[in-house]
Amino acid sequence: MPPSSSSVWDVIVVGAGPAGSTAARVAAEQGCKTLLLERAAIPRYKTCGGGLIGASLAALPPGLPLKIYDTAGRFTFTHNGDRERTLDSTSPTITMVYRSELDASLAEAACAAGATLHDSTALTSVEQDGDTVTVRTNRGGTLRARAVVGADGSASRVARYVGVRCAQVDLALEAEVPVDERTAERWRGRLLMEWGPLPGSFAWVFPKGDICTAGVVAARGNPVALRAYKEDFLARHGFDKATPVHDTGHLTRCREPGSPLARGRVLVAGDAAALLDHWSREGISYALRSGDLAGQAAARLVACAAKAEAGAVTDGYGEEIDSGLGVEMRASGTLMNLFARNPGLVHTALTRVPAAWRRLDAYIAGRTSVAGIMSTPLARGATALAVRLPRARDNSPAAEAIRA
Repeated sequence: MPPSSSSVWDVIVVGAGPAGSTAARVAAEQGCKTLLLERAAIPRYKTCGGGLIGASLAALPPGLPLKIYDTAGRFTFTHNGDRERTLDSTSPTITMVYRSELDASLAEAACAAGATLHDSTALTSVEQDGDTVTVRTNRGGTLRARAVVGADGSASRVARYVGVRCAQVDLALEAEVPVDERTAERWRGRLLMEWGPLPGSFAWVFPKGDICTAGVVAARGNPVALRAYKEDFLARHGFDKATPVHDTGHLTRCREPGSPLARGRVLVAGDAAALLDHWSREGISYALRSGDLAGQAAARLVACAAKAEAGAVTDGYGEEIDSGLGVEMRASGTLMNLFARNPGLVHTALTRVPAAWRRLDAYIAGRTSVAGIMSTPLARGATALAVRLPRARDNSPAAEAIRA
C-alpha cells in the first residue's frame, strides 16, 4: 500500500543511505513525525568500498549493531604497481563493512527513534506551495510535509530540484571477488592503495574475509581506459580468476563551492548534496555528518511559520555545512590538484617522509582532518613544488596501453 496522504508529515526524508537514515533518526529524536522513503527494498546492495575511517565511526549512533569483517592496520601503497611500500598504522582504524548491512542498521536506528520507513518507494516529483512540500512517489502516493531532506544519492532527483552544481564528477568501477583461504590470509588486516595511470586515478583492495573489494576510480570521460585499468589491476592481483559477487560502477560527484544546499523547505545532504572528499572520494563520513545537520535543520523548519524564519534556518544549514565539510572539501580539492599534477610526488611523500605518513594515519584514525594535513608546512611546500614542476606523465608500457 502507498504511504498515507491523509495528513501532513513534519519531515519526509528521501533515501535511506547513511545521510538519509541519519537525518530521519535525528528529526525523529527531535519529536518530528518523520517518514523515510527508500526506492529499493532494504537491505539493498550499494557500490562502495565499505571502509569506515575514524570520522565515520565517530559519527555513528552509539551502540549501532554492525558486523565488522576486518580492520586494516597495514597500508600498502604503489605507484601504478611499482615502488611498493607497506606501512603500519599506529592505531588501526579503517573498519571493513558491507554497505547493505551498514545502511540497514542505520535505517533500523531511525525506526527505533520513531521514524516510519517505506522502502520500494521512489520519489517521482517534488514541489512546494507556501509552507508545505508535496512529494509524489511511484506507488501512487501524494505526500505532504513541512520539510523534506533529499538524501537520494549521486543521481538525486531532489538535487536537481534544488539546483546542486558539481565541480568534479568521477566514475568508479568495483568488483567484490571471492577469494580462497590463502589469499584471504594474505590480505587480512591490510589494504592496498595504488596511484593509477589516468589523471587523478587510483585503485584499491579492501579485505573482507572471504571477499576482497577491488576497484578503480578516475575522472568521468574515458570509460574505456578506466575499464582497461580495472582489468589490468584485477589481473595483476589475481582477482580475475573468480566470478565476482558484484561487478558494478557508479558516478561520484563533488560539490562546487557556493552550490545551493536548500530550496525553500527542501534540503539536500550526503551524495545528493555532492559532499565528498575530492581526493579519496570518501563519502560516508560526509553523509553521516551532513545527515545529522540536515535532520536538525529539518526539525527547526517544522517550527517555522513565516517564510523569513524558514529562510534563516536553511541559510544556517548552509553555513554549518560550509564552515565544516566545506572547509574539508576545499582542502581535499587542493590535495587532489597536487595529486593529479604529480602522483609520484604524493607517493614519495607518503611512503618516504615519516611526518607525511603520520599525518595521513592520524586522519584515517580521526585525530586530524584533510584541512589539518594541508595546513602543515610539509603540505604547503609540496603544493608549491608541484606548481613549479611540469605535470607528471606516466610513460610506462602499462600506462601507455591503458591510455590507448
